Amino acid sequence: MTVDPSPAEFLAGHSGRKASALAASPYSDRACSAGETFRRIEPCLLAHGVTRLARLTGLDRLGIPVWQAISPNARSIVVHNGKGVTDLDAKVSAAMEALERATASTPALETVNTSCERLMADGRRTDTLPQLIAGGQADIADDEDIAWAEGHDLISGEAVWIPVEAVALDRTIRVARFWQSSDGLASGNTFAEAILHGVLERIERDAVVLWDISTLKQRMDACIDPASFHDPVLNELTARIDSAGLTLRLFDITSDIGIPAVTALLGPSDIAAARRVRYLDVTVGSGAHPSPLRAVIRAVTEAAQSRLTFISGGRDDIEPETFTRELPDSIRSCFDAAPKPASRLDAPLPKGAEALLELTIDHMRHAGIASAIALPLAHTSLPFSVAKIVIPELENPPGNRKRRYGHRALSKSLHLL
Repeated sequence: MTVDPSPAEFLAGHSGRKASALAASPYSDRACSAGETFRRIEPCLLAHGVTRLARLTGLDRLGIPVWQAISPNARSIVVHNGKGVTDLDAKVSAAMEALERATASTPALETVNTSCERLMADGRRTDTLPQLIAGGQADIADDEDIAWAEGHDLISGEAVWIPVEAVALDRTIRVARFWQSSDGLASGNTFAEAILHGVLERIERDAVVLWDISTLKQRMDACIDPASFHDPVLNELTARIDSAGLTLRLFDITSDIGIPAVTALLGPSDIAAARRVRYLDVTVGSGAHPSPLRAVIRAVTEAAQSRLTFISGGRDDIEPETFTRELPDSIRSCFDAAPKPASRLDAPLPKGAEALLELTIDHMRHAGIASAIALPLAHTSLPFSVAKIVIPELENPPGNRKRRYGHRALSKSLHLL
């Protein structure tokens, strides 16, 4: 009889090198500073296909730090971008994104080739993840032999077997059975860090989908004023945006899960009077974090990163029509929203990734989310960890999937009728 590990045992069993007790700043929940993180990972970059790191910040008049990591022979995208409050934060962010994608392309997973029926007959819990089946592909049959990997359910504490192809990221596969996506893929100095950021990304993406299908009035009413946070770092970011002749709109998109989530829209200051606004003239960023302020800063810096993604033109997953299409009215109208003081302001939070992860899992559990599956993808000998998080009940961003929406989005749509 096997006994499932406790959350603490699971995290400890998959952590890489131990981190120092010094965190980078109050704006980070990393286990060590950005400088120490880079010293750890720099020797690993070339072995994982990363040949160049480039500073993009100066290509834009905003001055919000954005860096780029290049992996010429990558099995997914070649160009990886990273953002941050400082140049070093952005550099590390880009490098870590490149490492996590390279790891997901050849994950260090122990796999079993068998069927769902046989696993269940052996007393194993399985999930075939029909939500992630690619467009035009058949669901996994109960008697079909495929490769499976064992994950850990953060909510129930149980082991769960899921299809390997649902978590691997390899776009050299011409006809993939599952949607190829980095959604829920994250890295960190420790496994707890990686899991936390993967879970928060899934909560963020779910919140964005639910906000997108809200009524215009609901979206407009969710507009918040960044000045109401009275934070020096956020004030500096908004000052740079104003000085660059741009305008910012922030929206509180927090879902029923209760973890603060924010979307930022960054566009030209004269957008209301402009006859024609291109899709790339407005960039979007989103963030989720137990700290509302941290969620806002993530959203703003991601919107700045998106601007530089368009300006540099280097990202290989941008379709050519992106540069010619017009901005949809549904996005343009959001700049007419009148910002209100934020109702969610920072309150004391536990310190460290493990404590924040526990808090986040409790929020999901109380919201009725039944399953959040984590898989370790990196070998424990490496000085960083990579996790893939699958939360089947949460909504997924647009992509080549057989099923565009899940029950949360469908239920909300029906409620709005």
